[in-house]
Amino acid sequence: MVSASIQGCFGNDDNGPASAEDLDISPDPLTAGIFQSVNFQADRAMRVLIPYLVLQPETGYVQNGTILDLGDGEEGDVVILIPPRADYFAVLIGDEGREYFPIREGNVSWMTWVEGGMYATRGVEIVDPEDEGGLPQLMNSSETGGEVEVKFADIVRPMASGVSVENGGGHSTGLVAGLHTYDTLSFITDESFSPFDVDLAVGYLDRWAGQGNPAYEDAANWVKGEFESYGYDDVQQQRFQYIEQMPEAYNICAYKEGYEYPDEWMVIGAHFDIAPMIAPTDPSSGTPRGYGTRVGAYDNTVGTSVVLNMAEAMFDIPTRRGIVFCLWSSEEGGKRGSIAWVEDIPDDVTISNYINIDMGGVNWPGNGTPSDRVGPSDGGSYPASQENWPFRVYIGPDTDENTINQPEMVYLAEWLAGDALGVEEQLAVLNGDLKTDWAAKGEPGVIINEATTARSDHASFQAIDTVTVGFGGLVDGYDCYHQTCDKVEEMEYWMENDYGTGKQNLINSIDLMTWYGTMIFLHLDHQPILNSYL
Repeated sequence: MVSASIQGCFGNDDNGPASAEDLDISPDPLTAGIFQSVNFQADRAMRVLIPYLVLQPETGYVQNGTILDLGDGEEGDVVILIPPRADYFAVLIGDEGREYFPIREGNVSWMTWVEGGMYATRGVEIVDPEDEGGLPQLMNSSETGGEVEVKFADIVRPMASGVSVENGGGHSTGLVAGLHTYDTLSFITDESFSPFDVDLAVGYLDRWAGQGNPAYEDAANWVKGEFESYGYDDVQQQRFQYIEQMPEAYNICAYKEGYEYPDEWMVIGAHFDIAPMIAPTDPSSGTPRGYGTRVGAYDNTVGTSVVLNMAEAMFDIPTRRGIVFCLWSSEEGGKRGSIAWVEDIPDDVTISNYINIDMGGVNWPGNGTPSDRVGPSDGGSYPASQENWPFRVYIGPDTDENTINQPEMVYLAEWLAGDALGVEEQLAVLNGDLKTDWAAKGEPGVIINEATTARSDHASFQAIDTVTVGFGGLVDGYDCYHQTCDKVEEMEYWMENDYGTGKQNLINSIDLMTWYGTMIFLHLDHQPILNSYL
């Protein structure tokens, strides 16, 4: 924890402008990961910059920061999404009527920025509210306005009742939570025998797309029911035909209309199908690895579970733009589901941004598996990587591996990771040869990169010039990728290290993924990021 009395490097005397000591913030501590009403009380007149997602009081829209003007002895309240994975909260203090504030670089936290002297090359300008009576907005600027004070307050993330740290308690509460996503993952991949289910399992296995697969159809109907249980009344099962006379399994999409820009849609997606069983070979027999899985925990039941968690959390938040949550069919067969959906977008609709979730959970904070250990699923020795896999944030479209083509999206991804998501020390931006650059940077745990190739459903949206952001692990960085051993217990085994149990680390990673997608979504509803080279 940090003391709430810590302040920036520009102190003030009693006759000078307002300082950090002149502002009280309550409650103390703040609660991580929820929209909380925060009270600010000033002992002298000041303008307070709040650099977090805030809730507009009249419309309920989420906005990317604001300011609060307080007179001598006045107080005010703002509803703020408290950073979910950080242990402190920061606001900037300036004189009344100040037009510009400096801000940190994206890849450093507010604390690091203050301790480093608060040198700033970026700033924000205070501009008019979005709607009459609303909160003032912030606009990026090259003007910084000079020196400021910084006030810090403590944040605590509570643990769900009865859940230990080892079982994911540290990531069990909030608007979204890694433990909630993990529980969905565990349910869908439950292999317990069930004689009356089409896949003979409690969960939803064998989700191979194509030829009207009854197991996929059964699972898709369950997903439709889940979306409807969250409150979505427009859930569509979009069938399409890729090869004549051969029906493909369908996409399942939940739609919610936007209040301000109904013809602009934000899309969040993950592929629901898994790699089909073509050559199911058990590596413990000493034969070459086969291909395919009936579970697909890593690829891509994790992504499916993240999308469902986000959809549940987002339903009650009004948005300016329409939102669509999609689980795609046939990604493993060539991204056919998302291609078919993109080709079917109504002529009067624009896709403002797309968020993709594909593969995750076998990466930071896990440390890889020593080669002399044996995975639980296969029961025999097989080659195992000793790498530390990074959590990857992939952005596009990208036309040049040596140039950042979408700097605004890269900066937003940095901005969230560097502070609110608590991974400043693990963060790096890479371009070019990904694995080479990653090794050269000391194998950082979280990487942001652009790529000229897109091996998942974000490619379908980049093809229509939509700026996309996705989350997952390094492609092919996991020995159970597209294998019979792609199960939750295998993921937990590979994630175990000296810093946490496999389950604890897996839930931590999934929590980061779920929160990253949620916070980027909320930012992009307020301020979409358009393709920089169009």
